[in-house]
Amino acid sequence: MQPGMRIGFGWDSHEFKAGIPLKIGGVTLAHSKGLGGHSDGDVLLHAITDALLGAIGAPDIGTLFPPSDPQWKGADSVTFLREAQGRVREAGYAIGNVDSSLILLAPKIGPHAGTIRGHVAELLGIPKDCVGLKAKTPEGIGTDDAAIANVVVLLERVKKSAGASGAVKSEGKTGKK
Repeated sequence: MQPGMRIGFGWDSHEFKAGIPLKIGGVTLAHSKGLGGHSDGDVLLHAITDALLGAIGAPDIGTLFPPSDPQWKGADSVTFLREAQGRVREAGYAIGNVDSSLILLAPKIGPHAGTIRGHVAELLGIPKDCVGLKAKTPEGIGTDDAAIANVVVLLERVKKSAGASGAVKSEGKTGKK
């Protein structure tokens, strides 16, 4: 029997590099540097993707979208997130909530937190109050020229209703889809 709930943890980091846009949570932020990576370097979406994949025991983002494969060069990280969401649905789960912490020196995330949370909620198809986002500075850990994202997700088992609509209901206590 499948458990009613699962958790997943995701982590990602990228160094800042000049000449590329900074994307966090699918939102482009004004900053002098962006995050380098084979794709668009969106640490938050990468960590969410890995958390979703990990919760269902699927391969990680680097296995599914290897940096050695030229087709992923500059790819929009939403592509990776969509793949993970499809796998979550196929496994019979729905996203209950997501909580994340970003660690970076600049830019300050506070002024953008609401926009990022709203965009992530929209991408995941969950209410904005089911997306947590905190930002911390890297005091004393020597990562001033990088951004790090830590994410935890809660998945809830879903079942098809007996009705003709095929609506999906959660078996979890919250009743959220």
